[in-house]
Amino acid sequence: MKILITGGCGFIGSTLIERIFYNTSYKIFNIDKLTYASKNSFCKEIKASNRYSFKKLDICSPKIINILNEFKPNVLVHMAAESHVDNSINSPSAFIKTNILGTYNLLVHTKKYLENNNKIRNKFKFINFSTDEVFGDLDDLKIKLFSENTKYNPSSPYSASKASADHLVKAWYRTYKVPSIIINSSNNYGPRQHDEKLIPLAIKNALHGKKIPIYGNGKQKRDWLFVNDCADAIIKVFEKGIIDQSYNIGARTVFKNIDLIRKICQILDKVYPIKLNGKIKNKINSYFDLTYFVKDRPGHDKCYAINPRKIECDLKWKPKYSINDGLKETVLWYIDNHKKMNAND
Repeated sequence: MKILITGGCGFIGSTLIERIFYNTSYKIFNIDKLTYASKNSFCKEIKASNRYSFKKLDICSPKIINILNEFKPNVLVHMAAESHVDNSINSPSAFIKTNILGTYNLLVHTKKYLENNNKIRNKFKFINFSTDEVFGDLDDLKIKLFSENTKYNPSSPYSASKASADHLVKAWYRTYKVPSIIINSSNNYGPRQHDEKLIPLAIKNALHGKKIPIYGNGKQKRDWLFVNDCADAIIKVFEKGIIDQSYNIGARTVFKNIDLIRKICQILDKVYPIKLNGKIKNKINSYFDLTYFVKDRPGHDKCYAINPRKIECDLKWKPKYSINDGLKETVLWYIDNHKKMNAND
């Protein structure tokens, strides 16, 4: 099997490539624009392998068709996206370009590719990796969990751009028969995530003795999924998923933001006590004492929570990491990285 991945140098994309490389014999072609949130930092074993190829390329480029025709993938996993909600509020144009027009460009060239390679069409899958944020706010919808049948009701420019991409994918299947599947994932976390996101921001600020900001009253609820589990779910979907279906991925792990930060701080208190942290100048009893509330984000959704029953039953996928194990592994990675950076100062 040949897998073409867009955005493979991002947080989730790079984890997916590593999971595919070490757990399968598939060939991988990685396309990434290499923006601020991505790094081409794979190990030498992957970079030197004849099973892995990389090209720096914007998904809006017309050169996409050349890669499709030369590599001849059986699967295209579309992960490339602008993904930070705050950035979408401050500067939505980049989200419109990448998330909507970029997806459109991929679909246009995938259609051409399949028309020129008719034998591949019956075994081809276009996997669009999306978010639970397209469904909007559970509190507004007055339901307990998002299902694959929940209507789209996006709140931010980011979620609206991802909803638009999902609609394009569905339309290209219905109109042009481009074989596609949509994945709507809950919030991912894990090692190597860019520090603009909640969990790495909290950990890094704590390690540097800086204040940890929490939006509003901190009672917003999110469903958390360890990145390795997400990558394994994506592999399940492109191996066994049914065309023209959607699959919600979640770990049934819903926490208020403030409780999640408290849990992270409790882990830090145990594995890297404040007395060992030379960056802590003020006398505090716990890393949680660094938290403070800031003005809430405009249009901030109060609650996301996914029902993953479909992928659990139909594709036999279940998350392997508990929230405690996943957070501990994440915290330990950032501590190790923090120590390495300090040693180089």
